[in-house]
Formats: sequence, C-alpha cells, structure tokens
Amino acid sequence: MDENTIKLKVRDHYGRIAEKNDCGCGPDCCSTGEVDVTPLIDYASITDPVVMQANLGLGCGLPTGFAAIQAGETVLDLGSGAGVDVFIAARQVGPAGKAIGVDMTPEMIWRARQNTEQAGVTNVEFRLGEIEALPIESDSVDVVISNCVLNLVPDKARAFNEIYRVLKSGGRIAISDVVSYGQIPQAIRQDAEAWAGCIAGALDQEEYLGIIRQAGFSEVHAAQKVEYDAYKGTEYGFASVTVLGVKL
Repeated sequence: MDENTIKLKVRDHYGRIAEKNDCGCGPDCCSTGEVDVTPLIDYASITDPVVMQANLGLGCGLPTGFAAIQAGETVLDLGSGAGVDVFIAARQVGPAGKAIGVDMTPEMIWRARQNTEQAGVTNVEFRLGEIEALPIESDSVDVVISNCVLNLVPDKARAFNEIYRVLKSGGRIAISDVVSYGQIPQAIRQDAEAWAGCIAGALDQEEYLGIIRQAGFSEVHAAQKVEYDAYKGTEYGFASVTVLGVKL
C-alpha cells in the first residue's frame, strides 16, 4: 500500500472521529477481542473540564506523565487530535510556557481550536501539518510528546528526524505508541482499516527504538509496556509502550 493511500485513509478516519466520536486507535477498534489498556490511560483522574471535553479516547498511554514537563517550557504534541494532551501539558508549563499541537486532520484542528476558545486557554496553539514536515522552527521545543500516532506515519525515520530537528539541545521525547511482536500477517499490514486503527503500521519494538536512535537520540528506552490481552498466547501481537529519549 502506497504512502498517499495510507494518509488519505488515516485523515478520513480521524476526520470522522472528530465529527462523530467513532472508534479510533488501537486493537480494540480493529479486532474482535476485548482489549484492556486502562493501566496506561488515567485521564479519569484529571477533572479539568477542557481535558475532559478534549478526550476522544484515542490514546494508548499518558506521555505527559513521563515527560517531566517543567514550568516555562515549550511542549509539542504530535497528532494532537482534539487537544487532550496539549491541555494537560499547558497546565504543567503554566502561563510562562506554551503547548503546541500539530495534526494533519483539519476537522481535529477545528475541534481543538473550538475547545481552546470555549475554555479560554491562552498558552496553547494548534497547527495543521504532517509530522514528516513539521510546521515548527528548528531548535525551538523543549519536549515532544505523542500519543498513539507515530505508528500511523508511513515514513517513521523521516518523522523522528523532524522531531530531532525541532527539539532544542537537551530536549526530550515522551512518546506513547503501539508496537508489534512476532510475525504480523501481510493481510493486516496491507489493510487500510488496520493502518487507521493503529496496528498495521506498528513496528517491532526493537526496530522502533532503533529508528529513534538512528535519528540521533540517546538514552532511548521503553519506560512502560503493556501487551494487549487479545493477543496473549498467540504467535504475534501488539503492545502499548511509552518511549523516552534525549537530544544531546
């Protein structure tokens, strides 16, 4: 399947979610098995109304819980959707900091900006763009976060090169994503719905970490990993991981 086909499918899929709250990311939307990812997602403990409004249930982790975000920093969220992780980061950086969301789906950007306006949040910004060509200045960001999105990008090496470019020296990443293990059937790899559902584009964990290291990051490791129950005991499967790394 070519890159343009994948992007069109993903953009259409998440555009419909932005408008209708359809099922989004993860094996629970792409398989008949019951999948429990609650150990990774704890938005329920965050009672901020704008966070609750922006939570569309699309994540596979809580990257803001691992990023050690400090007051005054600039945080960039990739594939920001309706803005849930951006709004969490905005609280953490405070009025002296800034949280920026980038998403390639116009409907998501519209919804995120609507949430911003309704909540009166002043230290956030949402930009339309693709991760492989970020509309962000080089060496301008302290922290990059992302939640179940990088697996949707066909050219992951280019994406992580872009992430490296926009980070300041000493900047860091906290990325929650889906990875695979075992031999994933080609029928899944070539399925457009499975791409949009975050599993067809998931890489083996070691390959995934290798791409991040090749982009120049150090101290790269998985801080948390949870295998999806639907695949336990099978020859292949998927897991949620939260990966950390630093740009020296």
